[in-house]
Amino acid sequence: MIRLTLVPQKTNIPFMKFRLMAFVLSGFLAISSLGLFGGIGLNKGIDFEGGILIEVGTEGPADLSQMRDALGGLGLGEVALQEFGAVNDVLIRVERQEGEAPAQQAAVDAVKKALEADNPGISYRRVEFVGPKVSGELVESALLAVATAVVAMLLYIWLRFEWQFSVGAVLALVHDVVLTIGFFAITRIEFNLASVAAILTIVGYSINDTVVVYDRIRENLRKYKQMPLGDLLSLSINDTLSRTVMTSVTTLLALAALFFFGGEVIRGFSAAMIWGVVIGTYSSIFIAAPLLLILGLQRSSRDDEEEAEKEEIRETL
Repeated sequence: MIRLTLVPQKTNIPFMKFRLMAFVLSGFLAISSLGLFGGIGLNKGIDFEGGILIEVGTEGPADLSQMRDALGGLGLGEVALQEFGAVNDVLIRVERQEGEAPAQQAAVDAVKKALEADNPGISYRRVEFVGPKVSGELVESALLAVATAVVAMLLYIWLRFEWQFSVGAVLALVHDVVLTIGFFAITRIEFNLASVAAILTIVGYSINDTVVVYDRIRENLRKYKQMPLGDLLSLSINDTLSRTVMTSVTTLLALAALFFFGGEVIRGFSAAMIWGVVIGTYSSIFIAAPLLLILGLQRSSRDDEEEAEKEEIRETL
């Protein structure tokens, strides 16, 4: 029986020799991401910015130029149009109007009237409105969700491993989140609630990869008590490399199918997830494990205490 694998079952790659290069690369990407976020910012969707979103379908190919001319003279502020998947599917964004719900509904009615004058048979797939209060609450909820997830994982890792593992895992998570934010900023993919879901999913995927590597490191700390720590970390990463790569590749195949065939609605989510899987895999190997050297991971401590307690129990019996 022929068995095909992307990575040999046993590799001997000296990962720790590349840690300085990885830290420099990650530092550059993180600073660039923060700069992009503070500079051009995110392309916030209607969930966070507030406003009116109308998706329409025309009988034939949509004439975006004609539609822009018709809507541009309505005095509704910024109006953006883009094809949304098919050539007859158009997404219209209208700036949030001053006033309460009646003002927003009046803007929607004005848009419909202008469109129907030149596009008989036009259909409305969806009409959404998010006010400033709601969008502000969504921003707070999104930030709270991400922060809660990171803190909860910090506590989990701290209880399961030594504190160095906990700090290393959380720093790797922050690294992944910051680089994902930079990805949204530079690609101008709309940042909405689906994007927050993507970030939370990336956090979960990344911590899962990191825990697998950390588990093997802890096992090898007990098994190879005389091996230099740098060599032990490289050995642990090599031990889990086949599993890490196969998991990432199969996940990427599924996400690629969603990206190319899932339609425009989930394309941004799929793109963010593809980026997140790549970055999460990279950080588990080149960031989370090497950080243990910087944080001063010690062989003795909890593991030795547990062994001593077991030995004491055996002697008592």
